[in-house]
Order: sequence, then C-alpha cells, then structure tokens
Amino acid sequence: MAYIYDRPDWPAFRWDEGALAVQLAAVRHHQGRLLGRMEALGFPLRDEAMLQTLTQDALKTSEIEGEVLDGAQVRSSLARRLGIDAAGLVPADRHVEGVVSMLLDATGANDRPLTAERLFGWHASLFPDGADRRPPIVVGGWRTDAHGPMQVVSGALGRERIHFQAPPASRVPSEMDRFLRWFEDPTLRIDPVLKAVVAHIWFVTIHPFDDGNGRIGRAVADMAFARSEETSRRFYSFSARLRVERNAYYATLEAAQKGDLDITPRLAWFLSALDGALSDAEAALEHVLRKAGFWLDIAGQPINARQRMMLNRLLDGFVGHLTTSKWAQIAKCSQDTALRDVDDLVGRGVLVRVSGGRSTHYRLAP
Repeated sequence: MAYIYDRPDWPAFRWDEGALAVQLAAVRHHQGRLLGRMEALGFPLRDEAMLQTLTQDALKTSEIEGEVLDGAQVRSSLARRLGIDAAGLVPADRHVEGVVSMLLDATGANDRPLTAERLFGWHASLFPDGADRRPPIVVGGWRTDAHGPMQVVSGALGRERIHFQAPPASRVPSEMDRFLRWFEDPTLRIDPVLKAVVAHIWFVTIHPFDDGNGRIGRAVADMAFARSEETSRRFYSFSARLRVERNAYYATLEAAQKGDLDITPRLAWFLSALDGALSDAEAALEHVLRKAGFWLDIAGQPINARQRMMLNRLLDGFVGHLTTSKWAQIAKCSQDTALRDVDDLVGRGVLVRVSGGRSTHYRLAP
C-alpha cells in the first residue's frame, strides 16, 4: 500500500481555495460571532463556559481513543489550575492531570513556540506509567519501532485490518523537524483555520510517538485554532464534535493518507465538523445562561456546600434518578443528612419529589 509520505512531492499538501472559500468564510463568521457573545459575558459566566468547554475537550479527546476519564476529576483539575471557584472539587488521578496539563498548555500558552521538547512534555504527561506498560513505550521521545512498524489496526486477532502504516522510525526526527519549522513559519500565507487542519493531518501521518498521536495531534490543532482567534480562552470543543462523528473522522483521514496530496475533501469535512463544534458551543452557552439564571433566582437563600454541589450536578445533567442514597454517596454524608438536605430544598420549592415509596427520587423544580 502506498501512502502520501512516500510520494515524491511529500509534504506539499494542496487544496482548491475556491472550492473552500464560501465554507471557510461561513466558519470564520460563526467563529467570530461565538467569540463576540462569549466576550460579552461577565467574568463568572465566561469562566463557567470555558470550564465546561475544556472539560468536554479532555473527556472527548480521550473517548475517541477508547479511554474514559472521570468527568468530576477532569472538571476539578481544570478548576484548580484555572483558579475558578467550583463546588465539589475532587482529587484527580495522574492520567486526568496529564490530559488537562496538555490541553491547557496547548491553548492557554498558544503564543509559545511548538517544539520537540514541548511535544515530549505533553507525551510524558499523557503516559506517566509508559515505561511500566507491556510492551513498554518510549515516553517523552520519538518512537523507535522496536516492536515492529507503527500501524493503525482494527479487527479481531487473526482478522486484523491495517488502516495505516506510518513512515519508518528512522524518518521521524527529520520529518518532525520539517513539520515544526512549517508550523512556526511566520511567512506562510494560509488561513489559520486551514493551517490547523493541515497540521493535524500532517502530524498524525508522521505518527511520531508509540501512543497518543491522536490526542496530541488534536492538541496541536487546538493550538492553531487558538492562534487563529488570538485568545487563550476556549469556548468550543473540536474534539467533542469529532467524537460524535468518530467514524467519518477516521474514514476521511484514512482516505487522505492513501490518496494524493490534494486534501480538499478532508479540509471541507473538517470545516463542516468545526462549524458543528461552534453550533454545539452556542447550545452550551444557552445552558450556561440557564444555569446562571437558576442561581440568580435563588440568590439569598441559604444553600450549604453539599446542596450547591448536588444542584450543580443536576443542572449539568445528572445521569439517572437522584435519590437520597445517591445524594449521601456523592456528597459523602449520612443518609439522615442527605434526607435533611433534600427535604429542605423540597420545602423551598427548589426540588420536587417524584413518585413515592421505595422509588422516590427528586428533580429540579420547573
């Protein structure tokens, strides 16, 4: 199978600017409109929107690779690092901290140059126990192909399908040097949004690490998106949209890697996905505003820390029915304390009791 990295004109990616012009202009307008709405919010709402976005980004970029992180841990880690006052903070394990560290460095410090050392740091954050894995992986360094060629494979053992085989490890240092020089070249005449997409395709085609290439490649794209907006604040999650369209995301990437260097279809698909991410962010903004309205409505009422934490969980979309037993477990209190907390909120019309007997549960009042 021939891949684009073996073509004589590699890596001279090309695309039809005319075919993308209308779509790109619409996305850039959508991008500017969302950022304008977000910047118009007060600081507390802006912080909440950013916290929600980054939480989704960390969760979904990991889910794309089949890794499920704890949402409460991700949110707590982000809140602590951003200095945001958030109720119900919980300790986060080192894998969560690693993903959060990478995302915040990529977007929050997007004005700093992207270097091999910086990428090594991201990789080391993602795999704090990489040397203990079986087989072990190179952590904080380019892959060596010590266990065979780097391949993207699916299917059961004995019936595997090879979707992609990366260039030999011996090529990685020079390929990454060329990529990083291009990424930081101030003379390039390319729209920053398109640059983000090209960077992603180029990076994951080199596949420079033993593991984590997808997550790091998306972080590189997020860095380029942040540069395109000239802000360190993130109000939309590209990874969350890619998680929704995961199959198409991989299919179009595979087609680009097995085609020629005209990546117009891949760019068009990415622009469509980015527009979807921006629309998702507008819906999330409405949620943030509704949540702010809820707290404004009950401002002045006595709410203890347990109640605030559990109400925020309900506002953020509690999975399943909330019972006093779940309240006690999550809030780490006794069943009697949980019942008093709940009865207090029911008595004030903040919560409503649903059903009865052993199936009694509670939800937010309309």
